[in-house]
Amino acid sequence: MKKSKKKSLLVMILVIGMITLFLYTQNNLIHIQPITLSFENLPKSFDGFKIVHLSDLHGKSFGKNQNNLIDKVKFIDPDLIVFTGDLVDSNHYDETPGLVLMKALAELSPVYFVMGNHEHWSSKSIDLEKKLEDIGVTVLRDESIFLEHQGSKIQIIGIDDPSISKVITNDAIGKQISNASKSYEKLKENTFKILLAHRPELFSAYTKANMDLIFSGHAHGGQFRLPFLGGLIAPDQGWLPKYTAGQYHKDHAVMVVTRGLGNSIIPQRLFNRPEIVIVTLENK
Repeated sequence: MKKSKKKSLLVMILVIGMITLFLYTQNNLIHIQPITLSFENLPKSFDGFKIVHLSDLHGKSFGKNQNNLIDKVKFIDPDLIVFTGDLVDSNHYDETPGLVLMKALAELSPVYFVMGNHEHWSSKSIDLEKKLEDIGVTVLRDESIFLEHQGSKIQIIGIDDPSISKVITNDAIGKQISNASKSYEKLKENTFKILLAHRPELFSAYTKANMDLIFSGHAHGGQFRLPFLGGLIAPDQGWLPKYTAGQYHKDHAVMVVTRGLGNSIIPQRLFNRPEIVIVTLENK
């Protein structure tokens, strides 16, 4: 009887250990997702251009000084890095892990950043913006910049999360994008346009504004991903959200949504590991 109880205890300890390890990997083992996208209006000089897309760190650390995450990005050797908001978490604000990460990334490649809802909710977005700019990150707040590569240019537009204005309609977002895209020099009508916008649920507004490629986060991959159903729940989309991870096509536009890196209100991911997305551009 004693041997039986001892064996049962060992089995229980083993099972608990395996579950704990599994849950740990779901939050900490980084997945790399490659995507190749073709566009007719992409300048030929940008053919093969490689973009790393990150989002929603929420103050999380991946190893000492973010080395686990930084080493993976370094190995990818991107031409550009974009980060689509929620570097920090307003519920337990700690900007240090995010700044450590962004400083290292800015030493690898040009980095463009837009604010998410948690930056605005923290009431520290202006201070954070200055710190990011000081370490070499370009923060786009309802503005745009033209990126030149081998003699050709594309436009990168970045908009603040609409939580700052609390007006979230397609018309308002369209006006926000229009104003942002006019904040720099004027180029040809068919200039290839990349939009950095935190929220994926506004995809129809982005396509209406004639964006070609949109990078977004916010949905955390649906937090728990289920077979045949996808993500279970996402901010501002509710249960069984439509836009959680991967690529979405509408008319001429493509939106790439990353599952993000950290967690906020819900502390655990399931079948939904933290993610680095690599987008390679092709001239069709």
